Amino acid sequence: MTSHEQRTVQRLEQAILDLLERRGPTATICPSDAARSVYGGDDDGWRSLMEPARQAARRLVGAGRVEITQGGRPVDPDEARGPIRIRRVR
Repeated sequence: MTSHEQRTVQRLEQAILDLLERRGPTATICPSDAARSVYGGDDDGWRSLMEPARQAARRLVGAGRVEITQGGRPVDPDEARGPIRIRRVR
């Protein structure tokens, strides 16, 4: 991972934590929420940040900070396929 990619993932990690902090304790967010927040533009350039946002969420799972869910249940980040949500660890 290049230093630029590393900084982007760090910004996405912080965006995930900030977005969750602003929501209720049981709320979830989509990785796209973090991608949009970090991208900041008016077009759909945030889409290129979707995989880095998922990587950021996986790193936060590894650090014990968040859970990745599907269908409202925690899932192993390496086995998640399709849409995911991110929430604080319960």
